[in-house]
Amino acid sequence: MNSFISQSNFFEGNNPEKIVSDYGTPLYVYNERILRNRMHNVSQVITKYPYTANYSVKANTNIHILKIALEEGLNCDAMSIGEIQVLFKAGFPKDRIFFVPNNVSEEELIFAIKHGVMTSLDSLSQLELFGQCCCDLELSVEKRTCAVRINPGVGAGHNEKVVTGGKKTKFGIAEEDIPQIFEIAEKYKLTIAGINQHIGSGFMDPQPYLDAVTNILRIALQFKNLKFIDFGGGYGIPYHKLDDEKDYPMDDFKKRLEPILDDFVAKYGSTPLFKSEPGRYCVAEGCVILGRVHATKQNNGHLFAGTDVGMNVLVRPSMYDSWHDVEVIRDGKVVPRDELTDQNLVGNICESGDILAKSRPLPKMERGDLACILDAGAYGWSMCSTYNSRPRAAEVLITKTGKVKVIRRRETIKDLMRLF
Repeated sequence: MNSFISQSNFFEGNNPEKIVSDYGTPLYVYNERILRNRMHNVSQVITKYPYTANYSVKANTNIHILKIALEEGLNCDAMSIGEIQVLFKAGFPKDRIFFVPNNVSEEELIFAIKHGVMTSLDSLSQLELFGQCCCDLELSVEKRTCAVRINPGVGAGHNEKVVTGGKKTKFGIAEEDIPQIFEIAEKYKLTIAGINQHIGSGFMDPQPYLDAVTNILRIALQFKNLKFIDFGGGYGIPYHKLDDEKDYPMDDFKKRLEPILDDFVAKYGSTPLFKSEPGRYCVAEGCVILGRVHATKQNNGHLFAGTDVGMNVLVRPSMYDSWHDVEVIRDGKVVPRDELTDQNLVGNICESGDILAKSRPLPKMERGDLACILDAGAYGWSMCSTYNSRPRAAEVLITKTGKVKVIRRRETIKDLMRLF
């Protein structure tokens, strides 16, 4: 693929130079059409049985994007009180929010309980705390309902730091501890309404996920009258799309998933609601970052192009060694990838690790060019920082009609000073 930007008509006819002249750089730019398409895809993963896709909010918490998810029929997973409140603000009712916290305080659990948000407990200790909270609040037995997160013993992901299942991860309750789940539930008169799992993030091979689904359904047979079973998320996206990496094989995955569900339903005797937790798949490809090249140089034969997209703007390459394809825009047009030169695309942060693309074959960049970093919609702005006292970037959305609108204004130095 020579240009994702051109083939997808990402800017919907808008000149990227005009966009950045209006809103500055660095700039997160979203495409509503692509976002809706990806969200629709995950909403149809299971069609034979009751199913909901719970968008994993941590991937991107912009309220305007959450509203799109709501309109596309997705429910949402939240990991904190803050995410629950953002979802309320976006219009999600409590019964379309699933609270999946990790090592949280009594105050956070009480907040979820009081607001009627279904909560999954990640450890026996947290389940015990949840039961104590229910007693302290003097909840009726009918309202003492929760879920538990099971460690499936299977993990997968694009980096070991995003593997969330298996023997070495901090997440979930081990299968051998399931009898203690029932003991704690009996002690506090809790109803275990659902179980959930998550094996990791960004995998492109469906097999580990299918193995984990098979395993969690085997474990589910130990639980009576489950209302729902959540298989987790983690579907990957082709970060190497300019090298023609293929999409996640969603159609093949769905065909292989259905017989596994058929077998479980026949054994269980009833059909619970099935859920998944897509995050990255929903939003990653629907966003690019535009950054200005402010300097070029060579050090001992190594070429560098310095931009205003530092690790404060996009931390994934520094944190996970993540790959993001890069296109070069000059005078509003994508520079063809006909002649490529090894270059290091770097940011403006005072860290040696502030590298977006290392020794990457790219069109030779010049001062004044725009670096267009692809697939930045997931774990991009949501993991931004103000390191080096640099205010966070603005976000704009290109609507289905091609209109560009601000969905988060650029932070200012004054904003940073307010907290002192």
